[in-house]
Amino acid sequence: MADHCSTTFAELATELGFSCEEAGGLVEFRSPFALENWTLPVLELTIVVGAILALWYAIVRLRRHGDPTNLVLWFGATAYLFVIEPPLYFPAAFGIEEHVDTMFAHNVFTVDFLWGRLPIYIIAIYPLMATMAFGIVRMLGIFRRYGVLIGATCVGFVHHAFYEIFDHLGPQLRWWEWSVDNPINQPMFDSVPMGSVVVFAALWPMSLAFCVQYFVGRHVDDGRHFSGIELTWRTVVIGLLASVGTFVLPLPATVIGMSNTTVRGVVYALELAVLVVVAGVVMVRQWSQLRRGTAADPQYADPFVQRFSALYLVVFAFLWIASLPDFFDAVDGRTSNGDPIGNLWYTAACFAVAIASVLATFTLPRPQTTPDAPASAASEVSS
Repeated sequence: MADHCSTTFAELATELGFSCEEAGGLVEFRSPFALENWTLPVLELTIVVGAILALWYAIVRLRRHGDPTNLVLWFGATAYLFVIEPPLYFPAAFGIEEHVDTMFAHNVFTVDFLWGRLPIYIIAIYPLMATMAFGIVRMLGIFRRYGVLIGATCVGFVHHAFYEIFDHLGPQLRWWEWSVDNPINQPMFDSVPMGSVVVFAALWPMSLAFCVQYFVGRHVDDGRHFSGIELTWRTVVIGLLASVGTFVLPLPATVIGMSNTTVRGVVYALELAVLVVVAGVVMVRQWSQLRRGTAADPQYADPFVQRFSALYLVVFAFLWIASLPDFFDAVDGRTSNGDPIGNLWYTAACFAVAIASVLATFTLPRPQTTPDAPASAASEVSS
């Protein structure tokens, strides 16, 4: 597949320690002991196992309670992945190379697809992160009380916190490398493009959550049941429309900052600030009212999200702690190996938000039930 080795991708691959021309075929396997460093298989195992468990729990929820929301979310996120990612990997094959150069390169992992472009953990991280963020917001009853748009905004906020913990660590540990010379990746927030901080961490999950709740979730909450055919076409539509939403939501920054990188960064930051303020106020208010008993029972429990979100935070806290010696020894934003470091203070803030969000679901005062099942059924799921 050497004809797809663009100059930029070949350079990034070399810096990451592998050869673009030798990256093999549609799928390639390698030993976890032959990877760049020990953190890569830890990341891969955590994310892939989490995604598999999320899918399993979504199937269980559909079979036991007739609730397909998690399943549609899982496959909708995967559909979104396959709409968005391939053109970024092969811009020439999609005829957009004059407008979009290679933005990044993933390192090679135990399982890779598409000639070294797509590690299996990237396929897994889309539905896993979406499931965790959506589940936390749904457990707090925000969709039921505040509607689709505000609920989706809160999903974007929670997803942003979980994702940036990962996003600011990856370049230092050589999980991937950004093409910093690509104008699309400017401005940079330390080792992370602002586009990633805002669009991929907050706006795309907001768009996905809006579509899932609009087409499926709100109807399930009202007691409606869907046929297999209905769920299939709705899932496809969700994946496509979420992709459109990812283009529409960042338009203020895209248009206003078209000719000025600094302006684009400021508008990105303002968009994110609005999302953070709205979601933060709503989530705190809803949690406090649930604690006081002045808000209606959310009628939803998701033990998988509670437990795996906690595990995710423990694993990433361990990875961050292991990376701190090189982080603090970095000079001019780069480690002794030449790898860029992320923003520790911003990551710490994201840890705080993510931990608080998970703890909020454990501190709700009432037993939660599913909308179509008695309390005993909810206890069965939680056990």
